[in-house]
Amino acid sequence: MARRPLIVIGSGLAGLTCAWASGPEGCILLTAGALTDGAASTWAQGGIAAALSPDDSTALHAEDTWRAGAFAGDRAVIDRITGVAPEVVRLLVELEVPFDRAPDGSIDLALEGGHSRSRVAHAGDHSGAAVTAAMAQAVLAAPQVDVREHHTVTRLLADASGAICGVEVRRRDGSLEVIPADRVMLATGGMGGLWAHTTNPTTALGQGVALAARVGARTDDLHLVQFHPTALDVARDPMPLLTEALRGAGAHLLSDGARFVDELQPRDVVAAAVWEQLTEGRTVCLDARGIDRVATRFPAVADLTAASGLDVTRDLLPVRPALHYSMGGVTVDDTGRSSVPGLWAIGEVSRTGLHGANRLASNSLLEAVVTGRAAASDAIAWSGAWPRTVEPAGPATIRSRTDRARSGGARSDDGSLLLAQVRETLDSACGVLRDGPTLQAAVDRLEPHVGNDAAYAAWLIARSALAHPASVGAHRRTDSVLPEGVSA
Repeated sequence: MARRPLIVIGSGLAGLTCAWASGPEGCILLTAGALTDGAASTWAQGGIAAALSPDDSTALHAEDTWRAGAFAGDRAVIDRITGVAPEVVRLLVELEVPFDRAPDGSIDLALEGGHSRSRVAHAGDHSGAAVTAAMAQAVLAAPQVDVREHHTVTRLLADASGAICGVEVRRRDGSLEVIPADRVMLATGGMGGLWAHTTNPTTALGQGVALAARVGARTDDLHLVQFHPTALDVARDPMPLLTEALRGAGAHLLSDGARFVDELQPRDVVAAAVWEQLTEGRTVCLDARGIDRVATRFPAVADLTAASGLDVTRDLLPVRPALHYSMGGVTVDDTGRSSVPGLWAIGEVSRTGLHGANRLASNSLLEAVVTGRAAASDAIAWSGAWPRTVEPAGPATIRSRTDRARSGGARSDDGSLLLAQVRETLDSACGVLRDGPTLQAAVDRLEPHVGNDAAYAAWLIARSALAHPASVGAHRRTDSVLPEGVSA
């Protein structure tokens, strides 16, 4: 009997890498829009972290990742992924990613917050777009990859034993199609669009988490989301991002004109410091005027500030923290396997353990490539056995679409909360600072509407934040309870 095709859902860097790495067997790549549309990886300005300089090592990269993640990551995963980072950069060079070069021809390496060495390979300040475009070209040149654009996955299908048996897809004309499958790669990206202040595409609504959780996949650390400290505070949705590399190049954060924080600390520390200044009524700005040739070194930043009536060479740039990245997601093992047989998760939708409680700058594109390749290799070799490497989900987290809205809040015609209300709820309850009563109110507000995917994902996030009373990394509770064994 012919083998069912491998299904890859999503065309960001993780999904594209997986499709490219599927080799002669190939796959069906499903993407909701045109290829790479709405992929957060195309928006990444920084680059890919890798120990490439003589004064650096993969061990130092691992240590910085471990430390930035508040010592909450999986050390074996951290060592494994940072250990192959130089190889990943060499692969991308072979795929003709135009990394910036130093005068001697070597890859120019930038310094970013949380890194003890200059180790970020970059292509100007549009690295994500350059890397993703190169991988997309490789996929389009692979005849064994069947790219199906404008195919939105609405449901994962499981058989009586709980194993994946297909996907339900809405095509461009609105019709539904069921594609039989026993191997599905979830590469749907993050959840940042669920917050009112975000640097993510507003289409990043946690669809993958909702799809997976509805068929019983375990999720972990959904409360661990990173706020970028320097989103440009202008009336745009999503908010323009002022790259970490600006601070690495010497830009300063000013509160009413005075410096107040070491700008090169990990993002959670800087974001909390900015938030504190804002809540005390001060104006926080990023001063990049002292950076030599700032407009030519950071052309994307120059363009986006100009679009908001600001000049990066002359003006102070108003900033505030905004939701940027999800450290949690669908829990997976080293090969990307979830707790549901036949379901892998890769990239930002997954919880690998690399990031711990706070992502180190420029580790996300690295993770996308590494997990995409590993999962593709595992799926190709898979013979049908699915040993329990990931514990099953708690029954209380599994909700179906038949759990329709019952009451409360601003509602759409089907009774579910309007997306704007979901975003407002998470923004106020799961922002930079959280507290138990506000989180409980958010859980109660969202729970009647979990039949809707966005509300379901938001409920899972708020529920996770409520269940974790101790502050760690980017999860900061104002009513924090110290972990057992820790003294004040």
